[in-house]
Amino acid sequence: MTTVENAGQPAQPSPIADLYETIERRRDVRAEFDGRPIPDDVLRRVLTAAHSAPSVGLSQPWDFVLVRDEATRRGFREHVLAERSVFAASLDGERAETFSRIKVEGIVESSLGLAVTYDPDRGSPQVLGRHAIADAGLYSVCLAIQNLWLSATAEGLGVGWVSFYREEFLRRLLHIPSGVRPVAWLCLGTVRALADTPDLERHGWRSRMPLEDVVHHERYGGSSPR
Repeated sequence: MTTVENAGQPAQPSPIADLYETIERRRDVRAEFDGRPIPDDVLRRVLTAAHSAPSVGLSQPWDFVLVRDEATRRGFREHVLAERSVFAASLDGERAETFSRIKVEGIVESSLGLAVTYDPDRGSPQVLGRHAIADAGLYSVCLAIQNLWLSATAEGLGVGWVSFYREEFLRRLLHIPSGVRPVAWLCLGTVRALADTPDLERHGWRSRMPLEDVVHHERYGGSSPR
């Protein structure tokens, strides 16, 4: 835990510094999982943090499906690797070579899989705040995922968001009702360590943009006032 010192007083914990440190340490984990079980109390704290996220109209439109079964996870991994091949076939040259070195999942290596879903009927028909922005409920689910990710990082766990899959496949695999949308499969688990540099930067796929490139003033494209 980060501490701050005041003159003449013992060092005190700094929750603000701890928050920024956790955000900086957060990684999309794939290769670092070690497969050990997550203690029940830790898992509950992480899920509680996710469930504490703000949501449009307090609809809480998320559900969390914990997947420990090895056969289910291997079946999902086979589908993901097939989709990885589809994407790889669309690349050529240097991009193809770079992508060949990138691991896109840690499905069987992680402690468990965590599917996060969105139920648009939760709180319906009058969801306060969603009448003009239909996706506000989906945004709420993403906030829950971010809460989960940061709390997991603070607990020393790793999280990896798998995106190489078709939603309909995951729906069938986990018996998700037709009106409920699967938003994410998260690999969650104990890790040997968290990487210092995000994988895609380390492998040279993309570099992080400077903050100044994405900040606008007064209107989109507006420059900073002198």
